[in-house]
Amino acid sequence: MKGKGGEESSLSLYMDKLNSRGALLLFSSSGVTTPSDKGKKTRGSQGGSKKQVFEAYMTTEDVSHGLKRGELIQGSIRINPKKYHEAFIAAPDGKRDIFLDGTAARNRALNGDVVVVQVLPQEQWKVSSVEEDSASAKIHCTQLVVRVQVVKSDSEGVSEPETQSGRSQTPGKKTKRPPSPDVIVEAETEVVYIVEQKHSRAATGFLKFLPDKPFAMFSPVDHRVPRVNVPLPDCPHDFCSRPGDYANILFIVRITSWPDDSNFAEGRLAKTLGQAGEIEPETEGILIEYDVDFSEFSVEVLGCLPQKLPWTIPPEEFGNRRDLRKECIFTIDPATARDLDDALSCKPLPDGNFELGVHIADVSYFVEEGNALDFIASRRATSVYMVQKVIPMLPRLLCEELCSLNPLTDRLTFSVIWKITPEGKILSEWFGRSVIRSCVKLSYDHAQSMIEAPDKLFQADELPPCAAEHPVDEIHQAVLNLHSIAKRLRAQRFQGGALRLDQLKLSFTLDRETSMPQGCYVYQYRDSNKLVEEFMLLANMATAHQIYRSFPNKALLRRHPPPQTKMVDDLQEFCDQMGLNIDFSTAGTLHKSLNETLGDDEYTSARKEVLTHMCSRPMQVSVSPIAGISFLCPSIALWEEVQKQASHCNDKKTASKRVQELSSELFFSVFVKESGPLDSEAMVMGILDQAFDVLVLRYGVQKRIYCKGLHGLETFHFHKVGKRGELTLVWAAEEPGKPSVRQVRPRDRAK
Repeated sequence: MKGKGGEESSLSLYMDKLNSRGALLLFSSSGVTTPSDKGKKTRGSQGGSKKQVFEAYMTTEDVSHGLKRGELIQGSIRINPKKYHEAFIAAPDGKRDIFLDGTAARNRALNGDVVVVQVLPQEQWKVSSVEEDSASAKIHCTQLVVRVQVVKSDSEGVSEPETQSGRSQTPGKKTKRPPSPDVIVEAETEVVYIVEQKHSRAATGFLKFLPDKPFAMFSPVDHRVPRVNVPLPDCPHDFCSRPGDYANILFIVRITSWPDDSNFAEGRLAKTLGQAGEIEPETEGILIEYDVDFSEFSVEVLGCLPQKLPWTIPPEEFGNRRDLRKECIFTIDPATARDLDDALSCKPLPDGNFELGVHIADVSYFVEEGNALDFIASRRATSVYMVQKVIPMLPRLLCEELCSLNPLTDRLTFSVIWKITPEGKILSEWFGRSVIRSCVKLSYDHAQSMIEAPDKLFQADELPPCAAEHPVDEIHQAVLNLHSIAKRLRAQRFQGGALRLDQLKLSFTLDRETSMPQGCYVYQYRDSNKLVEEFMLLANMATAHQIYRSFPNKALLRRHPPPQTKMVDDLQEFCDQMGLNIDFSTAGTLHKSLNETLGDDEYTSARKEVLTHMCSRPMQVSVSPIAGISFLCPSIALWEEVQKQASHCNDKKTASKRVQELSSELFFSVFVKESGPLDSEAMVMGILDQAFDVLVLRYGVQKRIYCKGLHGLETFHFHKVGKRGELTLVWAAEEPGKPSVRQVRPRDRAK
């Protein structure tokens, strides 16, 4: 930010201004007030009216001036899902977070909202505890491997109080919440204005009947959302007479207002979902909470697509495109995929090089600027992938038929074609519109079997139907050539400083009729996946360079923001304390450290998984425009509209990722509930004073284990050794007459 006269204005300079001018904000027993508030009566001072809970928002004019002077800070608010009284926004310098302590400081903002905050004078900051999922949030540990039993917990996700550092606790006994053991000094702030309500204001939860009240109390499952007063007329007709019948029923409530004199918001009941814990009600709740449009496409939208089916390419279109229909082009996708949006080709050239192509379905041909289809695609922005279904960005007729690169069918595409050496050196490239005819639909399993058996003569019945003009051995050789070049390109990327943080991904086998989970497993990321990924990256990078060359002043490109400095520094300090030689100086050195310096014992891979999770936390979200905007942005006239749409796509992509995670968590929870306790080894990721976080190695999921809920645990004790924490667990003897078992050191195995 720039202050008056163009001088650089930062948080530290702002604090200097505050200290030199005197406090702009004053603490009072009832909260934070501005000098102009001195002498102002609260609403509770007259006639028994309510006391003001939240400060009034600043005016737009005051906010604008404050931001220009560097006295206010704008950012997205992040509320800790496990300790909802803690919230954060990123400081302008990106080196640390700014802390908001308590719901009053958030001033009715919800998670994700873009807010403006005012920083209190530095002498009014206080030492605070932090337990957010960040590198500084907890004391990490990657040495302890424990045997855990995954069970369904009704209290999972509920905030747990923390105990005083250095005090022993007995499971089951309640304690007050003093500060967490990991204490740091944070700048204290309060929200003074909400710029944009990014949160949907919808929540799933439960209704509670309140006698003699004209409303019911709605308690959200997500504790970051306030409780909501819902008018009784909104509730089911027999709710008042039979409230017990609805104790386990999920509802959706939308917040309509939040008065500044109440801890509770006001809202309306939007929908009765069904029984809590069941897949369909829970799934619908997730989609509504994250504002995912899962409605059927309207007649008007479908009317924008060709009505005469089966559709064929108009003859005149061939004159505008490069005809690649005779080339050996094929798709590689998951076996169940129906929207085949990219294809590959690799043809040997007489000089020993290759003509290698990436071909992307041309969606823009079917989407006209300003029509109903354009509007709905812009609003949805991305497809949302859940365990049991996909919420498409575009109608299925378009993405599964008209644009899907189905085998033996003429389809419109955008192509980038390189002349490339066997070592992966690009000699030339071509971009343009094209027409292709895929010769076969390969799955990742098909491609993997070809890679693993390079000398095998595959028979026609081992693969899906292939075009007669392209025999199986030609396709096999093309896959092998692609694999060979992909390996070299991948090695070059990592030698050039690239970083990949692979995290375990849980997949499920579902019952075909009920869609209930029958089993779960960690998805295997194999060479066939890497092959496709490598050439999609190559096409992305080549397209970005081409766009930049064509539009050097203003280009819409994918951006990877740098990691948060404070979180990286904290993680480096932790690794040093643990004796782990991890180099965080560059992306390349980090990649090398994670793959070469973690030992060679039986827990090396587990240690790498835990550290990969930790390293992912400081990384900020990047969004690729390739799936949506990049095809359609030429139709957007104004650059401001492009920026607005890009921001919208970022939000939708972030929400889509979270919905995908919640869907996986839901199915895993249902699977555990139906299958009973599941045994697996787990590695400790972080230690708190009453709990510890683990990565369950068999399933790739993170779980928080509360000491008070551990069967057979007599007592536990937390203390610090320097900056490193230790949690001592004392287990009851397995046999009468034998002593209790103390587990202290991180390398000990739990009993």
